[in-house]
Amino acid sequence: MKFQDVIGQEQITGHLQNAIRMGKVSHAYILQGEAGSGKKLLAGIFAAALQCEEGGIEPCGHCQSCKQAVSGNHPDIRRITHEKAAIGVDDIRLQLNNDIMVKPYSRPYKVYIIDEAEKMTEQAQNAMLKTIEEPPGYAVILLLTVNAKLLLPTILSRCILLNVRPVARQAVTKLLTERHGIAGYMAEVAADFADGIPGRAIAYAQSGEFVSLKEDVLKVVKRLESMPAEEIYKKVKEWAVRKTELPDMLSLINLWFRDILVMKATKGEGRPVFREEEQELRRQAERMDFRWLEQCLEVIELTRQRMSANVNLEVSLEMMLYAMKEEEEKTWLR
Repeated sequence: MKFQDVIGQEQITGHLQNAIRMGKVSHAYILQGEAGSGKKLLAGIFAAALQCEEGGIEPCGHCQSCKQAVSGNHPDIRRITHEKAAIGVDDIRLQLNNDIMVKPYSRPYKVYIIDEAEKMTEQAQNAMLKTIEEPPGYAVILLLTVNAKLLLPTILSRCILLNVRPVARQAVTKLLTERHGIAGYMAEVAADFADGIPGRAIAYAQSGEFVSLKEDVLKVVKRLESMPAEEIYKKVKEWAVRKTELPDMLSLINLWFRDILVMKATKGEGRPVFREEEQELRRQAERMDFRWLEQCLEVIELTRQRMSANVNLEVSLEMMLYAMKEEEEKTWLR
């Protein structure tokens, strides 16, 4: 992989390539972004480029150093590992502090990649601090994190912070279809659902569980208006025990009503995410008014907030489904 293969992070790739070109590579970087945003990909490409035998701003991909980087066996590219939930002080001392004093084996740099850096204990961060303050000239430390605020201020002040941002939906869809062979419809659903996080979109598109979850949710929203109370209650009981899947369920329901809103606003000419359900979306769009649709989206967000606040799941889900079922029952939103 090369920097040109990274989508939507031109500012970061430009910064890193310019650092290599100018010979002004920093001793420490923080790559901050959501899980699946591409932090590990960027770190791997940067590390490979630094060690490439051709000396360019991209890894060539065919020299011995690049081949070792791709295989994960490069002697001068180290990834800090940990067996426990947290990255402890011994992990940092043994794998970073002690090792960094040994000069590179074959290339100009020794690169250390610490994934999930926010999991470092305070003691581990303090142990690393002296190394970051006075690193050998050949050392480059890459800290990958979902939240840089969980790192000590003294660590933050000594690193260059690069924010890996969400990617445009069209770019994610193109990535899924062209590089991963995902069918157009599924690629669009996954891209919309992933909120601009490429790794998350890839995982969704290739997951049979996600496809099954999507089908389950669509069965409910497509026939919610005709579902009897006992069937709604049964579905609520079923969903309530699937706690880890509930955020994804709510996002799918939200996408459904957004599609209806698009169809209504465009008088049936819009391009919905759930294209295979276009006929049903058009039917529901004709029946619903804009106020109702806005309230449906509001109730979904309110349900999301209630779940985050540990409110009873069954009650929250039941109120949401009934609120979306009949317009008259939406007065509880006020």
